[in-house]
Formats: sequence, C-alpha cells, structure tokens
Amino acid sequence: MREIVLDTETTGFDPESGDRIVEIGAVELWNHVATGETYHVYINPERLMPEEAFGVHGIGPDLLENPRPPEKGEVTLKDKPVFAKVGQGFREFVGDDKLVIHNASFDMKFLNAELRWMGVSLIPMDQAIDTLAIARKRFPGSPASLDALCRRFGIDNSNRVLHGALLDSEILAEVYLELIGGRQPDFGLSATTTAASGGGEDWRPTARSSALPPGITEDERAAHQEFVEKLGENALWARA
Repeated sequence: MREIVLDTETTGFDPESGDRIVEIGAVELWNHVATGETYHVYINPERLMPEEAFGVHGIGPDLLENPRPPEKGEVTLKDKPVFAKVGQGFREFVGDDKLVIHNASFDMKFLNAELRWMGVSLIPMDQAIDTLAIARKRFPGSPASLDALCRRFGIDNSNRVLHGALLDSEILAEVYLELIGGRQPDFGLSATTTAASGGGEDWRPTARSSALPPGITEDERAAHQEFVEKLGENALWARA
C-alpha cells in the first residue's frame, strides 16, 4: 500500500483571493515504511510575498514588497518554475494513492486550485487522510498541532525553526505512524522484506533452506542430558 505524506507552503490562506503555493514536499511510504523516495519543489507564485507568510516559512525574500538578497537558509523564488511547469509531474507522482496531510482541507484547496487553473485532473478530497482530524479524535481537548504531537510522541523536531514543506512531511510521517499505532506497526516486515524477496503485497515467509546451527555446545548438551537422567524415567524431560 503506497501513501504520500505531503505538506505545502503558500503565500497566504485563500487561493481564490490570489494566494499561491510556493513549496511542495512529500515523502513516500510503502506499507507504512518510508521508502526514501521524496518529492520536493519550490514554485514561483508570480506575485509578491506577504510579510506575514514570509515570517512563517522564510521563503521568497526576493518577492517581498521591499525585496532583499537571501540570508543563510532562505530560498529565492523568482528563479524557480511556475506551478504550470511542475503540476503535471506532481499529479503523476501522487497518482491515486492516499495523501497523508495535517489539516488536509487547507493543502487540498490550494493543490486543487493550482491544478484546476492549469487544466489538470483534481485530487478527490476522499483521497486525503487528515492527521489533524485523527489527532483530535484520539486526544480530544489536547493541542493537535504538529509541534504538539511531536512533543507527545517524543519526536525530534529541533530543526523546525521555520516551516518547510519537505521537513514537515518527514516529521509528519513519524507522527502519522504513531497516530495509527506506533512506528512500523507491521514490525517492518512489509516493505523491506517484500522488496528483498521480489514478491508483492501478498508476500509470505518461506522455510529456511537449511536449519540454523545449534545454539549450545556439546558440553552443555551433555550436562543437560546428565541432569535429565537424574530426574528419573517419569520426568517430563525424559519423555519429551
């Protein structure tokens, strides 16, 4: 089962008012295990970057009302592709697989607005798994932000000084696995072992080609036999 843990950064809150996506980050899971495959792109929003949005993610100092050169860690956007150049590739990467998103309605409205403007098929809302809704259901009345869930589950988010789509996706992947029952709920047997065996989702373990070597020495075996003999012929070990 393939899932895509996804996050976006934007210029604001409402695409219908002119706000645009400036970053998409995504992490691929296979049977709840990260495959190492990611999707990441910065996008030129073709508009100015509001100071409020810049304060959240630190992306696009060259698009501020008073533009300036980037400081360490900041990303410029004028030299990045517009969404119309990357949208088709993004849609193909996502396909029909489930999207794991924190506050899914926010990201989905932006993604579908951008896809609609370029004439690409939209992503159905029921394709998204909302981790915010899962967290609120599991822990009613408790804070359910990504940072709060990291504290609850002991997940290191010390690198999250500013919001960043790829970093947030990587953190969210860990949070998601905790929300659904713990990291590697299938004990790690699904993705890694399946890939190694060349099977598919129906992979099953097979018998070993040769027995494992004994874990005891001959001296230990002899000592055990001597002990069993002292128990008498009616001893359970003698009949086993």
